[in-house]
Amino acid sequence: MNQQASYATATDASDEAAQYLTVNLGNEEYGVDILAVREIRGWTPVTRIPQAPSYVLGVLNLRGAIVPVLDLRLRFGLASEEYTATTVCVIVMVAGRQFGVVVDAVSDVIDVLPGAVRPVPDMGTTVDTEYLKGLTSVGERMVLLLDVDRLLQPQDAQMLEVALASPEVKAVA
Repeated sequence: MNQQASYATATDASDEAAQYLTVNLGNEEYGVDILAVREIRGWTPVTRIPQAPSYVLGVLNLRGAIVPVLDLRLRFGLASEEYTATTVCVIVMVAGRQFGVVVDAVSDVIDVLPGAVRPVPDMGTTVDTEYLKGLTSVGERMVLLLDVDRLLQPQDAQMLEVALASPEVKAVA
């Protein structure tokens, strides 16, 4: 009995659940590490940035900070959808920089134990899985866990930094 108790204590620290905000894109459900999420906002129009990649919708003024906004559907190569009342912009912090990701809807917050995360299967070269850090099951649902650090490519981040430094770019409040 004593050995079992010490085993349970030793594994508790490494088995601590991580929390993920689940968001929807079409029929798929994605998880965003809750520690990266700063806020959830309803969709509001943004200021377009010239020469930005198609998935970069533009920028918004978030209490004085200029925040790039990405459409996650376009980032993943999915068909564009009309924004509705459930469309939201999730503000995340990556490498000390805030940016927004537009998703169809927000579902809930789930707890995921490290042992419940499965590796992303190799889908060959036709499917880009670089934005995923794993998969997990929640009841009958499959949740794709996003690696938010990889959503904004380094060259895109550099392009945005240059564009945002331009005196012509003024974001609407």
